[in-house]
Amino acid sequence: MERFLQQQFELQLAEAAERLAERAVHRCGGSEGALAQLQSDPDGEGVWASQFVDAFFAEQLLDNAAGSCFVLQALARREVPRDPGGAVEQVLGRLARLAFTDVLTKQTAQLLQRALVFEG
Repeated sequence: MERFLQQQFELQLAEAAERLAERAVHRCGGSEGALAQLQSDPDGEGVWASQFVDAFFAEQLLDNAAGSCFVLQALARREVPRDPGGAVEQVLGRLARLAFTDVLTKQTAQLLQRALVFEG
């Protein structure tokens, strides 16, 4: 992937992580609760990471085959779970969302851990 595209992806990922962290902190009653929920069940109460990623993809115009390819190129070295198959565009979309959700939850957890250090 070209460096400028990788930089664009990293900026989008950082924005998504900050927004998800802010939302989770608000809904989970603080950084500690948000981090615990994010680590135990990212799609659970207060975080809903998959729904967040769906909305983020739509907002950032990544909810199409080209957007999915952009995300997958940026995350080419990450592993994703098995996919049930289907139309190429659907498979690309699912894979991109799974990979993005995985890296987003990890980056958001790091943000929340840093916030806890400064809170304490």
